[in-house]
Amino acid sequence: MTGQKILVPDMGDFKNVEIIEVLVEEGQRIKKNDSLITLESDKSSVEVPSTHEGIIEKINVKVGDKVNQGDLILNLKTDKISKEIKKIQNNEPENKIAKNIIKDIEKTKIAAPVVHKSSITETKSASPKVRKFARELGANVSAIPGSQRAGRVSEEDVKNYIRSQVTVNGGKVQKKIQEEEYPHEDFGNIELKEIPRVKKLSGPQLVRSWTEIPHVTQHDEIDITEMEQFRSSLYDYYSGEIVKVTPLAFITKALVSALKKFPNFNASIDTNQNKIIYKKYFHIGFAVDTPHGLMVPKIRDADQMNIKEIGEALKKTSKLCRELKIDKKEFFGGSMTISSLGGIGGTFFTPIINPPEVAILGVGKSFDRLVKIKNKFASRKILPISLSYDHRIIDGAEGARFCVYLGECLGKDFAFKLAV
Repeated sequence: MTGQKILVPDMGDFKNVEIIEVLVEEGQRIKKNDSLITLESDKSSVEVPSTHEGIIEKINVKVGDKVNQGDLILNLKTDKISKEIKKIQNNEPENKIAKNIIKDIEKTKIAAPVVHKSSITETKSASPKVRKFARELGANVSAIPGSQRAGRVSEEDVKNYIRSQVTVNGGKVQKKIQEEEYPHEDFGNIELKEIPRVKKLSGPQLVRSWTEIPHVTQHDEIDITEMEQFRSSLYDYYSGEIVKVTPLAFITKALVSALKKFPNFNASIDTNQNKIIYKKYFHIGFAVDTPHGLMVPKIRDADQMNIKEIGEALKKTSKLCRELKIDKKEFFGGSMTISSLGGIGGTFFTPIINPPEVAILGVGKSFDRLVKIKNKFASRKILPISLSYDHRIIDGAEGARFCVYLGECLGKDFAFKLAV
């Protein structure tokens, strides 16, 4: 066998054109005009064909490289024996000597490695914009079924493919499509640690939520001055001791009241039957920060508890989570979840919905603000909230009304709304 270099052909005025696909593998036998790589400029994408046939010895480029005319693509082993066979066959030998030569050549011909069809990348038609979109999502456009004419891949095809991968694989990416160009250790010392088990379990759920649910997040501020005054004044009537109740207990009670008024928030979507499931129970989930990772247990039948009972249930359930003694079933079957960062800090954020729920309430750290009331300035306690919801069944107007009502439940007339 002899060597043959395959170079980037004349591309006209284009320079530093990016390689977006490598369509062959080392050890693969290719024919003349077989596509080798796909180049993409700002205006178009083209496939570069091979000028010779043979077996690929070494590929000298990779996805992401930028090339110009004359750059080396790959080294090819051309089969000299195959050329001799073609010459004899083209001359159509009629004598026995020539026929015997062909038989002898074919007997001594070196067998090329077998390349399975599944290992050859099938090229797909797609615009540069769609190819870029697929790469940004970590998908290979060649693996995506095209719904357009002649199998052309559209942006919607890419989205559907990503969704199907998440659903089929349970949120786990089984094949790493795109790797970092340079390993982290090239830039300094690093340390590798195992991902905590709780985070491994919650990861696929978060991917599923963010990929499948069209999130909308609304931010609002609630004046909780009177509620905080009441909370800090609680004491036991018989012992005279101060009763400590977390603000989360008040928020939970207010959330139950809001769910009763806005049943779309206490629902789930049945995608198989294309129907909405309305829940008649009120099991409120709340995020618990533990040394093992974030956990989201439920407070069952919160509508049947007063604020003190909810506070005690929150303490008990949090303790079980931190000690890893909580039943697995307690993480399922919720109405809606509260993610409170008030004990740490921060104001607004974007909480991710915990499916199959359709909404989640994010709570920040309350702060003081000077407000002008009747020509006088007064200090008021403000609670920042962030409400994320599934836009498939909850629209912006309903989300806004939900926030307003929640503010009323925690505002100056909270005692009447919460019926403590």
